[in-house]
Amino acid sequence: MQIHVVQQGESVFSIARLYDSTPQAIIEANELETPGDLVIGQAIVIPIVGRFYFVQPGDNLYSIGQQFGIPAERLAQVNGIPANGALQVGLRLYIPDPPPTPMTSNAYIEPYGGEVSNTLRTAAEQRAVLLSYLAPFSYEIKPDGSLKAPPLDNFKQIATNNDASLMMVVTNLANGEFSAELGRTILTDQNVQNTLLDNIIATAKEVGFSDVHFDMEFLPPELKENYNQFLRKAKQRLSQEGLLMSTALAPKTSAEQEGAWYEAHDYKAHGEIVDFVVLMTYEWGYSGGPPRAVSPIGPVTEVVDYALSVMPANKILLGQNLYGYDWTLPYEPGGKYAKAVSPQRAIQIARENNVSISYDTEEQAPYFTYTDPNGSEHEVWFEDARSIQRKFDLIKDRGLLGISYWKLGLSFPQNWLLLGDQFTISKS
Repeated sequence: MQIHVVQQGESVFSIARLYDSTPQAIIEANELETPGDLVIGQAIVIPIVGRFYFVQPGDNLYSIGQQFGIPAERLAQVNGIPANGALQVGLRLYIPDPPPTPMTSNAYIEPYGGEVSNTLRTAAEQRAVLLSYLAPFSYEIKPDGSLKAPPLDNFKQIATNNDASLMMVVTNLANGEFSAELGRTILTDQNVQNTLLDNIIATAKEVGFSDVHFDMEFLPPELKENYNQFLRKAKQRLSQEGLLMSTALAPKTSAEQEGAWYEAHDYKAHGEIVDFVVLMTYEWGYSGGPPRAVSPIGPVTEVVDYALSVMPANKILLGQNLYGYDWTLPYEPGGKYAKAVSPQRAIQIARENNVSISYDTEEQAPYFTYTDPNGSEHEVWFEDARSIQRKFDLIKDRGLLGISYWKLGLSFPQNWLLLGDQFTISKS
């Protein structure tokens, strides 16, 4: 697969010629709604085997080979050129694909209003082939240890049809928010815990879940060890029933990190207790904060490296957002919240407002600004093929177990093209 960033004056036809592809293949792969009106700075994926590289000043076969992990001699052979000859700037070289990397992938799916929309159902049907786990969000714990189930629609059949497993997401959500007091009840009352675990096991067996995933957030900080003990207890019960167990972890960079979201999440203990974790490596740019990339590569890498210092790489799923935000400027604390947008919608907004897309090389994320019809300035940060490729590179470089997406139903075709091209998805 080839990532191409649209330049001034380019068209689908000229891009197709550049890579020996066809306009129709590019249109279908990227789900281009207006193929005759590309946005400058838009990243598209060219559905070809391997990729092409155009020689830059100062390049040689050795440096290019290092960039792509291919011996210089192999590059010379594939391209039919002398191994020690000088390279002409602009020469197009073919880069063969490396072997695919094993990958465990998960995606949360969150129904609203007590039913599954056609958009969510279609997303599950389209993407489950590239998922190890499909995770309906969520089973909400009640104060007595009972569970409020999410609508499951035909998710079980979709998972079965695609050799994927169902993940049972269990949360301390109450009235739409994570509840510290509900968390306190769960972590301090043994009777509630016993009832809860009985209900989880019964539900997992009835529905056909293979993993129980605790997403317990904003827990009272002083109950960190209580949470650890609860997880040990849960792990013993679930293992006896042949069930895996995983947890979601707030994005920490040290054991001493302060804050209501972080303190009760003990990375070292979770790494010892559970089968795998999901690092929630997103929301640096968030709806109530100032404009910024949702998952900037620097902070994401810091969280991963801290996790690796206390747990094995083969227990870590990197959390990845499938959305961006559109902020109305000027940003004011406590003011108007940013609007969530899919990557496809972000590109549409840029096109509708005739603005080009820029790319922040430090954050490794695309962004743009525009003025709406009412005269208000906006700033949009989102994900594209380049930014997701940086996350894939991080997963490969650090040898992580895989990736976990929040959440299905947001259009980002380039992600799925690159995922399927570079990874072999583990299946049940």
